[in-house]
Amino acid sequence: MYKRYLFGLIIIIVAGLAARIVKTPSENGWILLFNGKDLTGWRASENGDFSVENEAIVVRGNRAHLFTEQEFKNFEFKCEIMTLPGSNSGLYFHTKYEESWPSRGYEVQVNTSHKDPVKNGSLWGVVRSFDPNARDNEWFTLEVKVNGKNIVTQVNGKVVVDYSELEGVTAGRRIDKGSFAIQAHDPNSVVRYRNIMVKPLN
Repeated sequence: MYKRYLFGLIIIIVAGLAARIVKTPSENGWILLFNGKDLTGWRASENGDFSVENEAIVVRGNRAHLFTEQEFKNFEFKCEIMTLPGSNSGLYFHTKYEESWPSRGYEVQVNTSHKDPVKNGSLWGVVRSFDPNARDNEWFTLEVKVNGKNIVTQVNGKVVVDYSELEGVTAGRRIDKGSFAIQAHDPNSVVRYRNIMVKPLN
């Protein structure tokens, strides 16, 4: 009888801890964008080959983009990424669903060893870094903060970009509000994303 009671108590404690872990992001203002099970809350373009394996979004196949249904303006974003050797990808923000290449928003480069010299954390076409600050086949952290006209990116805790948008930008690549989008770059690239979350700011 005592053993049965003790076992039941352990189950209750474990369940409570698990619930606490799940709730922690929202309690701290963080919103999970990916549930680790399926692509609920996301929409793929161009017949993209996006799947979920071992609680990560796996990006393969021809060029395509996977957009969040939710939109954000000022925010802190973070996720973990793993690139296979020679792979290229990107994370868009302030974009909007399109079947072709996104015409809105900024792209944060995801590239550790692809032949493109522009590496992780760069703002594509705006601010370039040639140091990947990460290794293939290992999880690394990408963080993006947008507040007002300022954009800061970090890879494994190191600031890569600290950029303030110039006045007068009215269309295309500009700070506004919108979705996030994960990019599938080419058939030879395989990239994994997990623990994807955002904290809206003011």
